[in-house]
Amino acid sequence: MNSHGLGAALQKIRLLISDVDGVFTDGSLYIGSQGNEFKRFNVLDGAGVALLKAVGLPMAVISGRHSGATIERMKELGLEQHLFQGNLAKIEPYREIRKRFGVADSEVLYIGDDLVDIPLLRRVGVGVAVANAPRMVQEVADYVTRSGGGNGAVREVIELLLNAQGLFDRALETLTKHTYKDG
Repeated sequence: MNSHGLGAALQKIRLLISDVDGVFTDGSLYIGSQGNEFKRFNVLDGAGVALLKAVGLPMAVISGRHSGATIERMKELGLEQHLFQGNLAKIEPYREIRKRFGVADSEVLYIGDDLVDIPLLRRVGVGVAVANAPRMVQEVADYVTRSGGGNGAVREVIELLLNAQGLFDRALETLTKHTYKDG
């Protein structure tokens, strides 16, 4: 898709859906001797989610793996009610999410990083692959991020979307009006 076509497609987006491992994270899993799982999430992506929420654009998350660490991070981001885990065949959760938000395929942006994401990347209005996704995944995407998964790729996509829709300045203004108090 050329940049003009991408811009037009981005203007139609009403819902962002993302994979987790390899997108919100760098794909690494840290597992301790007690079976505790740890993941590294990037705060830039969290701030991007806050920008999206500041203008009322919804986001959902589909992960092929079930993970307590993912649940905790999505709770922090206020996305736990729109988190679907444990199904590598992501089409069923995708259908449920679309139904929940009442959007068409053309109104969805999906971010993925691996082979199991290809069916959704092909189906949605805008399919995005992270920079460190395999070539086969990048080739079906409409856009490939400059940032790798776990290194601000989600934030990059959110800024791209908000700028295409003329909402970035409003999102930033709304977000920075919040007053945070210590204690």
